[in-house]
Amino acid sequence: MRKTIPAILLSLCLSLCAQAKGIFIDKLTTGMQEGMAIVTKENSCLGWTLKSNENGTYQTAYEIEMRSLYSDWKYSSKKVISSESQLISNLGNLYGKYAWRVRVWDETDTPSEWSPEAVFVYAPNGIWEAKWIGAITNKDAKLPEGRNFHGAELKKPEVVEAWEQMDTLATKSICLRKSFQTDKAITDAVVFISGLGNYELTINGVKVGDGEFTPLWSDFDKTVYFNTYDVTSLLKKGENVTGVLLGNGFYNVFGGGRYTKLKIAFGAPTLRMRLEIRYADGTKETILSDNSWKYALSPITFNTIYGGESYDARLEQKGWDKPGFNDASWNPAVIQEGPKGVLRPQMAPPVKIMERYNIQKVTKLTPEQVESATKTTKRTIDPSAFVLDMGQNLAGFPEITVRGKKGQKVTLLMAEALTDEGAINQRQTGRQHYYEYTLKGDGEETWHPRFSYYGFRYIQVEGAVLKGQKNPKNLPVLKNIQSCFIYNSAEKGSTFECSNPIFNAAHRLIEKAVRSNMQSVFTDCPHREKLGWLEQDHLNGPGLLYNYDLTTYIPKLMQDMADAQMPNGAMPTTAPQFVIFEGEFMDVFAESSEWGVALVVLPYMYYERYGDDSLIKKYYQNMRRYVDYLGTRADNHIVSFGLGDWYDYGDFRAGFSRNTPVPLVATAHYFMAINYLRKAARIVKNNYDDMYYYNLSSEVNRAFNFKYFDYKTAQFGTGSQCSNALPLFQDMVGWHLFSQDHDGGRYRSTRERVFKNLLKDIEAHGNRLTTGDVGNRYLIQTLAQFGEHELIYKMFNHEEAPGYGFQLKYGATTLTEQWDPRQGSSWNHFMMGQIDEWFFNSLAGIQNMPDQPVYSWGEGTLTLNEKKTTKVGYQQFKICPQPVGDLQYVKAATRTLYGTIEVYWTNKNGEFTLNVTVPVNCTAMVYMPGEKNPKEAGSGKHTFTCQLSNASKPQ
Repeated sequence: MRKTIPAILLSLCLSLCAQAKGIFIDKLTTGMQEGMAIVTKENSCLGWTLKSNENGTYQTAYEIEMRSLYSDWKYSSKKVISSESQLISNLGNLYGKYAWRVRVWDETDTPSEWSPEAVFVYAPNGIWEAKWIGAITNKDAKLPEGRNFHGAELKKPEVVEAWEQMDTLATKSICLRKSFQTDKAITDAVVFISGLGNYELTINGVKVGDGEFTPLWSDFDKTVYFNTYDVTSLLKKGENVTGVLLGNGFYNVFGGGRYTKLKIAFGAPTLRMRLEIRYADGTKETILSDNSWKYALSPITFNTIYGGESYDARLEQKGWDKPGFNDASWNPAVIQEGPKGVLRPQMAPPVKIMERYNIQKVTKLTPEQVESATKTTKRTIDPSAFVLDMGQNLAGFPEITVRGKKGQKVTLLMAEALTDEGAINQRQTGRQHYYEYTLKGDGEETWHPRFSYYGFRYIQVEGAVLKGQKNPKNLPVLKNIQSCFIYNSAEKGSTFECSNPIFNAAHRLIEKAVRSNMQSVFTDCPHREKLGWLEQDHLNGPGLLYNYDLTTYIPKLMQDMADAQMPNGAMPTTAPQFVIFEGEFMDVFAESSEWGVALVVLPYMYYERYGDDSLIKKYYQNMRRYVDYLGTRADNHIVSFGLGDWYDYGDFRAGFSRNTPVPLVATAHYFMAINYLRKAARIVKNNYDDMYYYNLSSEVNRAFNFKYFDYKTAQFGTGSQCSNALPLFQDMVGWHLFSQDHDGGRYRSTRERVFKNLLKDIEAHGNRLTTGDVGNRYLIQTLAQFGEHELIYKMFNHEEAPGYGFQLKYGATTLTEQWDPRQGSSWNHFMMGQIDEWFFNSLAGIQNMPDQPVYSWGEGTLTLNEKKTTKVGYQQFKICPQPVGDLQYVKAATRTLYGTIEVYWTNKNGEFTLNVTVPVNCTAMVYMPGEKNPKEAGSGKHTFTCQLSNASKPQ
């Protein structure tokens, strides 16, 4: 039957309306990466996020289409009935470059539009056939072997002599170039490259990528990362040139008369590269690094990761990385031994210049200040010196635009503090660290360091004047200077704001400190150490996961830890392990269970956040070996070595644990590791390990209580806040003593007695904490578990030490190492930032569904009821907001694999209004304050209201 025109229009409108109300695809990820992804067989899962214009929308089916960009191969999954939109199983053993797209069906069986295509490249196993090339072999360079060159070791005569024997060519930055011809139409070009320690790649004079300090550093004896780029648009018919600038990075750390935390030589700067070019006629060409390349010394005359950098622009060879350059005077590249580590594709995001800061204040040093500061800083300060306050402490380097005469030199020193005279103060962060730029005298010159960075707020400029200032000595004129804030480009996916200005500022302090130390690894500070101390990874883990997309960053950290693990199962305190602590430091800094437990805890935190158990499966044996190792170090199940509650607080300069026994803290973390391993055993379906470590955890708990618990006083250890909070958090409070108490009453009453002692101690200290780097998280989260959110609010809503308000009052712009910045040696640590977890999981109330399997006893056997386990990964989650203190509102958001969860609540005279945004394909269980029964909310935006009872009203 024919339809009339009005009927056709009506039908079309209804169809459009159905489509508009339907589901649509927001973004695609391959191997957890957006954009052109680099994947391997073990990390090639597909995912997509969804959006809808209506509440209650969810996916019921999907269809994936994929095609090769190198052949006619195509694939379709057809329609798959499934609500899964993340972690779609890996793609098999492919090679090459592919594009894929997806469409889904909603709950009404209405299909979405096809998504745009996402492109990914299967990374090769290594960089085939290419050679490691550079200026000198390690053998000829006479590089000192080992990694024990640090601290007092550096001053030993034999160590000094070993480094003096090294050929200095091994420390030089070099330029490498290769010219080649392409005479056909190019359809695709991909480059695989690793330049160590760090590199910059150009093609025909254009920088490839926007990363700094690429590739990410690692233990180069175990793992070496390479990067992958699509460079199709940069090549052309005719002559093409690849240029590579190499620096030392962590691959080759030497002194050179400037500050160095350590010395280590994996090798001289080196390059390995493979460029694959495909032509329109179906043919392929490969450009490899080999001895047909040429090299010359670069204008970077000095570079170390710790000491700084010097650049002489007079040495620039214009056009060296472009066609038409005459390289007859250049040297043939040398085939080198190369690093020992396995080549792996870098899938974690690169470090980039992410923010820039301008001058906030200028201070010219007087002659008297220069003379006095010369003595204070142990360095002759030039009379031209002036100091710039850039307003923000950060990790990075300055960038200058300068005009002057050929051969004039500008010196830049950075620090996060000033001397009494107002000069740069590097005394506690590593001196001397500085940058030098020698002008070529060719108009305006813009420069920033390539291979060194520092933690700083202030810049001291010598040998120049600012634009507009008097210049009687005709010094170079700085047209512009900025602080370049570098950090890992892992995307931030959160917001937090509330009506309390101290909490807002504390969140910002933590964010800036985290970002400053989010480099190739989470470092402890961006100046004096730059080492990957591991306790921060798990103690701040929940806060980090709320704030940042760590889907590809944490797997990199896990590889670092696996590489650092000792053959006997021991886990060092740092990874990559650039320093091996020996002698008197062996049982203090070399190993500590509170640090090493990151190897066991972090894969599970990753699983809880993303629903991805791949790290648990990949590193299960490493996790078990570490737990077993701790068992060999235990005496009657008590572990007695390590750092304990590092930097705890009291009327003393923080450092080694003073308030809480080290063995108490160490053993509690041994117990923690065992229980996380049990969870991992269930995921890998190893029932034997589950039962074995269940029995072991019981024995450790029994020994712990026997050693440290006083039943009469209901105190653990010294009765300090960490002593009691840690076993409460770990549920170690003597449950085995009351195994016959089936109703649990005696167990609960004992926990309550311990908790009351914890509250008494907090009160005795004026509602202030005494915990440190390790104990902070357990204290805050234990109080939260017992519902003491008002107390947490009091403990941090002030401007006294210990507290974030005091740091703010003192002018900090990043989180400081000590609660009192005046006593600490670093003003850029994030180890005390555990309150961020409370901001999100308690104030905003965004909580993952816990993975809590249900067990039952039968015939003497403990049986797991898998049907009653909950689903992690934020496809199901809880919203449990906590209105406390005088808070009038809290606004927070966190991005999950499925989309962004948003919470915005207000409290106006006891009328509580909660607004929640639930991503498509997700379900939230909403618990209003004072209510026990949750309300279920599907996808979309929802509003809930209630009247606060007196007990739950903010005070």
